[in-house]
Amino acid sequence: MKKILYSLAVVSMLWSCKTTSTTATSAVKEEVNVTIDINNVKEDKVLVTVVAPKIKTNEITYSVPKIIPGTYSIDDYGKYIEDFKAFDSKGGQLTVTKTDDNTWKIQNATTLSKITYLVNDTFDTEKGGGFGKNDVFSPAGTNIDADKNFMLNMHGFVGYFENKKDISYTVSVSHPESLWGATSMKDLDNSTTNDVFNTPRYSELVENPIMYAKPDYTTFTVDGMEILISVFSPNGKVTAESITPDMKTMMIAQKTFLGKINATKKYTVLLYLSSMTPTDAKGFGALEHPTATTVVLPEAMPKAELVNAMKDVVSHEFFHIVTPLTIHSKEIHYFDFNTPKMSEHLWMYEGITEYFANLFQINQGLITEEEFYTRMAEKIENSKKLNDTMPFTTMSANVLTEPYKAQYLNVYEKGALIGMCLDIIIREKSNGERGILDLMQKLSVEYGVSKPFNDKELFAKITSFTYPEVGDFLKTYVAGPTPIPYESFLAKVGVVKTSEKVPANVFLKGQVPYITVDQSTKEISVIPNIELNVFYNTLGLVGGDTILAINDKAYSLTNIYEMITDSQKWKEDDAVAVKIKRNGVEQVIKGKVKLPYEDKEELKATDVSKNALKQAWLKG
Repeated sequence: MKKILYSLAVVSMLWSCKTTSTTATSAVKEEVNVTIDINNVKEDKVLVTVVAPKIKTNEITYSVPKIIPGTYSIDDYGKYIEDFKAFDSKGGQLTVTKTDDNTWKIQNATTLSKITYLVNDTFDTEKGGGFGKNDVFSPAGTNIDADKNFMLNMHGFVGYFENKKDISYTVSVSHPESLWGATSMKDLDNSTTNDVFNTPRYSELVENPIMYAKPDYTTFTVDGMEILISVFSPNGKVTAESITPDMKTMMIAQKTFLGKINATKKYTVLLYLSSMTPTDAKGFGALEHPTATTVVLPEAMPKAELVNAMKDVVSHEFFHIVTPLTIHSKEIHYFDFNTPKMSEHLWMYEGITEYFANLFQINQGLITEEEFYTRMAEKIENSKKLNDTMPFTTMSANVLTEPYKAQYLNVYEKGALIGMCLDIIIREKSNGERGILDLMQKLSVEYGVSKPFNDKELFAKITSFTYPEVGDFLKTYVAGPTPIPYESFLAKVGVVKTSEKVPANVFLKGQVPYITVDQSTKEISVIPNIELNVFYNTLGLVGGDTILAINDKAYSLTNIYEMITDSQKWKEDDAVAVKIKRNGVEQVIKGKVKLPYEDKEELKATDVSKNALKQAWLKG
């Protein structure tokens, strides 16, 4: 899972991802039949009916997930289920006891015919607090918006009977004719108002989200892989056709970069754009599945920013095809949805994935060398804001609890940097002939989708495929408490760290905003009683001032993201006119832009004698 925080009073931007394997087991002729009715929505709830397989015990439990693989957070999807009932074949109700937030115990289970319950969605419960703040991350959540949109992440609608996760599931979804279900699953029903899907086991069902909306999708093929992009834009600001060219270019580059690693023949991107209203999604980013990605972003994002966000999050999610989809531990392969045990190797599942999501762009010419260095420098800076001495394997294995949970975001910072350093070591020792992609290809052959590794044996296996120096690095800097000396590894490819003053954002100091929003009026105002930067002081703006417009462009909650991005185009001493309301009186303040500056560490290639190894690292 990848979650990146972008905070500004009313905006919380998170990335996430989720991947797990589909476990191959012997075929069992038992079956669970599920019906989800999205035609008859009542009080923002949908009815789910589950026809049970034959139960041979007097008691049976039915559970929905407490956690899903890859989210690394406890979400308790059972909290969104109401009016749970169990019936025998004659329609008589059986005794049901709710044993915890996610589990129901059914008595006289040998007579059980079916269960029914109502499902609430999660989108309208989000507070926008961000990761670890009790919200279900939107791409892992559910949406019920009658006749408009249904985000069916199946773990929020369908559960499993005790010891019955490995039997076949057939799910029927009755829906309005005007709504079309985008998914990587094959619809087995030709009806325009009913869809039928079948998976061989529960874990595969929850890996196949469906988004129902008015049809807006494109399809294209990349090197034998069918790509489906489906978009829900409540106000029609974005269409699937408008973003497809950029997505196609990116995914062609990814497939070229990966080479012979190819684990799926169909891949679906489900893009849900939030209206940012109080009852809509607030956790922005993406969630990975083996053959799909769910993406949630604000509809108000400027087109260019939205496309860039899609490139970043979808490229990260797509690379989960390598790990943990293809390469993963037993903890992931045999994931327990209600009493999970976490793997030690988030540095690989998330870190290597994030590193690839950046490396392929320089490798395939989508970004410049300088842009790649900037991204890596930012990760070094961000990683040092977290606990740099906490062993990564320890954090990974205990990520569901504090103090380890608070360090989770480091999987995208230090985790990616671990990948970078390993890549450089392998390039150096092989005279540029091999890198970390070669290692991942070897691991995918050794293990693969159906063969998990033992957590404690992975480092030795990696060392056997590479060099003793790689094993030493893993023991010292990944399993140990020693901070990574990035400068010494970057020096191997002729890259050094420099520092210079650069313009900072006038509305944000790091993640701390200078502005806030009145949710009732949607007006933007300067936060009172804080120390303001030179931009405000030079113009004479003070805490409590309402910002109505800048340079004749009106701003409010609906386009606050544009205000931030527009300000990043300002240059020192540009003319600026800010329309404000102070003590109920409107006025226009004119002056010149004075930008705050901050010290920023950068990376630059300076040693030409290392150019051949550097080129092998970036372009090999």
